Amino acid sequence: MINWSADPHRRFNILNGEWVLVSPHRTQRPWQGQVERSEHEILPAYDPDCYLCPGNTRARGERNPNYTSTFVFENDFAALKPSTPPERYDRDGLLIAEGEPGTCRVVCFSPRHDLTLGFMDVPAIRAVVDTWRDQLRDLGSRDYINYIQIFENRGAMMGASNPHPHCQIWATRTIPAEVQKEQRSFEAWRSRHGRCLLCDYLALELELKERIVFQNPGFVILVPFWAVWPFELLLISQRHIPAMEELAGEECDHLADALRRINIRYDNLFQAPFPYTMGFHQRPSDKHPHPEWHFHAHYFPPLLRSATIRKFMVGFELLAMPQRDLTAEAAADRLRSVPEEHYRVAQQAARRGISR
Repeated sequence: MINWSADPHRRFNILNGEWVLVSPHRTQRPWQGQVERSEHEILPAYDPDCYLCPGNTRARGERNPNYTSTFVFENDFAALKPSTPPERYDRDGLLIAEGEPGTCRVVCFSPRHDLTLGFMDVPAIRAVVDTWRDQLRDLGSRDYINYIQIFENRGAMMGASNPHPHCQIWATRTIPAEVQKEQRSFEAWRSRHGRCLLCDYLALELELKERIVFQNPGFVILVPFWAVWPFELLLISQRHIPAMEELAGEECDHLADALRRINIRYDNLFQAPFPYTMGFHQRPSDKHPHPEWHFHAHYFPPLLRSATIRKFMVGFELLAMPQRDLTAEAAADRLRSVPEEHYRVAQQAARRGISR
């Protein structure tokens, strides 16, 4: 009989319809691969050279206002432009291209240069959630926008060009490929069962309690059964809603609370700033109700064994299928076991001789 915690096996990702190879026995192998520099630098509350800090000048000469909460602006080096014509090029069905109009914005979470979501309190993060909802309503009202992707790249390892707490919003004419995969899975499950795919999956996870990391009245944080990244997380709304705009008042606070706790647990895992890419997935903004959709967020962090050892997608993973060594159950257990007080708070208290 197979030992699911020790023997090689495949797990199916119900959201994108793809498989991942799990090889738990490989966690015992010695590591002599690349070691990344840990990002332990203590940042100032204000950096005069930071183009995201209040009052500073950005690359194109525009000066930021002296903002005191969140701040949104059009990306100075946007990957998408509203003026792009949606023309199509097709040469014999072999060379195909389409113009992609869209909009890119930057959202600063706080005027403080030295904060992360893990160091912001729930009311401050709630202001970020409210800003996201405002942006979704604004961008979603535009005829040429059919999907809005909110995402955060944290840490230089994940390509973040500035440590100031911020995220990006890319709004596109077409529905992106990864979202289309989930769209097909949601529709297929609803067609076969008459129910929501993530509602059924969440109910099963709550019953099994093997991969749950944290839950509050509004959201559940878990390591998905099919996780690819070492400490990948899925944040799922407890209530069936297709988009962030449909969160009730208290649910916005619950989301802010969940975002804060994820950040603290990640940092505490290796006692270092924890890099990741995070993004929300929700219904397209194509003016259709999409009752099949269920609001959720993905966290993809690369760290594997410590703050200096990273997981790369290479070899078999690029050429055949994704593979991971750490089981989802083991990752969830590690994340559950870390304290919810940020390690830097505890270190500062210890230096001051305060018993906590």
